[in-house]
Amino acid sequence: DKNYPILIDQEGGRVNRLKKFFDAELLTGEFFGKLYLNDKKKFYNYYKIFIKQTSSLLRSIGANINTLPVLDVRSKGSSSIIGDRSFSNDPKIVSKIGNICINSFHSNKIGTVIKHIPGHGLANVDSHKLTPRVNKNLKYLIKNDFSTFRKKPSLFAMTAHIIYTNVDKVNTATHSKKIIQLIRNRIKFENIIMSDDISMKSLKNSININTLRAFSAGCDLVLHCNGNYKEMNEVAINSPLINKFIIKKTSQFYKIIS
Repeated sequence: DKNYPILIDQEGGRVNRLKKFFDAELLTGEFFGKLYLNDKKKFYNYYKIFIKQTSSLLRSIGANINTLPVLDVRSKGSSSIIGDRSFSNDPKIVSKIGNICINSFHSNKIGTVIKHIPGHGLANVDSHKLTPRVNKNLKYLIKNDFSTFRKKPSLFAMTAHIIYTNVDKVNTATHSKKIIQLIRNRIKFENIIMSDDISMKSLKNSININTLRAFSAGCDLVLHCNGNYKEMNEVAINSPLINKFIIKKTSQFYKIIS
């Protein structure tokens, strides 16, 4: 099935899975964000080439979804896990470049995954290892970190394994019905929500429980990335059957990549 969805994390910069084919280590989100501010004409030319070359490489290996753009707002004093992967510390710039990124990849027949919804920039620790807690009030978050994801045209969004204490004191976004409802009702994201890697250490329970809780909270898909075959089976066993919503959205994805 040539339309089978195959994802890859090919951001450029530090997250550069195909660096032996395409050396994009200098082409970080921060690089393009600064270029956008300093020389918009050069930005559009460079970014167009970057996305075209990336898309061509992905299609050549059979991948059709890139987990990009990173729409997290860079925040001083936060964990470096986002850092230069972010376009800017200005939400408006992040949002604008995010739209350009999504539409450009779509025009090159590659799907996109906005991340890490509703916003990872304020995380005080690396969610691969520990559970970040964000204590900003909801008014601030809606205006700043959450705003970059609002009404984005991407067909996929990846959740943040972060606890936003003023919305849900206990659960990360991936496991929080309140946060998923906020993503639907306030951020107005209407397409497929997938978890970040369900095996990350921010989530404290077993793979079985973490998978079930993600679906129960409202995630449509659960992402598993560490290659552990036993865990992969556990995720599959605990995943519901594909529903009408997924089928409808997948048909829209096929139109983009065909």
